[in-house]
Amino acid sequence: MNRLERIHLSLLREVARCGSLTAAAKSLGLTQSALSHTVRRIEQQFGTEVWQREGRGVRLTPAGSYLLALAQRVLPQLEHAELIVDQFARGERGTLRIGMECHPCYRWLLQVVEPFLRTWPDVDLDVRQKFQFGGVGALFGHEIDILVTPDPLRRKGLHFEPVFDYEQVLVVSAQHPFAGRAYVVPAELEAETLITYPVEVERLDVYSQFLLPAGAVPKRHKVIETTDIMLQMVACGRGVAALPAWLVEEYREKVSVVPVRLGRHGISKQIFLGLRAGEAKVDYVEGFVQLAKAKEVAKVPARKRAKKRARDVTRQD
Repeated sequence: MNRLERIHLSLLREVARCGSLTAAAKSLGLTQSALSHTVRRIEQQFGTEVWQREGRGVRLTPAGSYLLALAQRVLPQLEHAELIVDQFARGERGTLRIGMECHPCYRWLLQVVEPFLRTWPDVDLDVRQKFQFGGVGALFGHEIDILVTPDPLRRKGLHFEPVFDYEQVLVVSAQHPFAGRAYVVPAELEAETLITYPVEVERLDVYSQFLLPAGAVPKRHKVIETTDIMLQMVACGRGVAALPAWLVEEYREKVSVVPVRLGRHGISKQIFLGLRAGEAKVDYVEGFVQLAKAKEVAKVPARKRAKKRARDVTRQD
């Protein structure tokens, strides 16, 4: 019977990562001939080529591409399992790995991390921010254990736990004409420069729930990765941004910005923690979820004032 072994998958993954047989062999502590011999044995067993040489590099065949995709799914799970078992063998509980699909939520997460580490001294914690919108795949691939996201993608085998509600608001300079308004309508942003995080337009709430349904687009769209720079740009009148109201309240003492409601009724959102089904009852995972749900976001008095202004406008209408 033909058998795939872990070394076969590891070789393919390393060649793909390094880009050449020589570099992959060096990384794995093998000679290039030993690596090539192992791959030839795979090809002889299954009667099909895994790759074809192209100059100093190689090009994967369809069979090789399939095996590489398998390696990228399976090997992280095996490596994680080995890490966990090793930690249990050494009397440790493990590592909780958290992936972030929510740029501004990192500040909120920091407030949960400290009490979690105090409550679970034998559990390490790792936060990975590279998952702009690939967190579901990372959950399935066991690269992370919890996903923080405002946009849960429901999939069989995953569970999403709501953590807290918030309102997405427009952030403007304190000197901006919108600063005294109860709310803005989509057409009014057509003369503005809108600053956002580097996320696909269709996944930005200000577009999907506010601008696009009304057929409106901003005059310009700028992308900035960091919240601090984004708010400094807004405070200096270089544009407007759409952010969670709780985050704006945290920054208002540092930068001169004002939250304004997006539309008469606003945009309501939730933050969720995504978990693999069946793992929500792991004690320290459940502990993290409970601490996260207990951690309130900053109160938003400006939101209440906006509601009052909106009621006043309604009475005038």
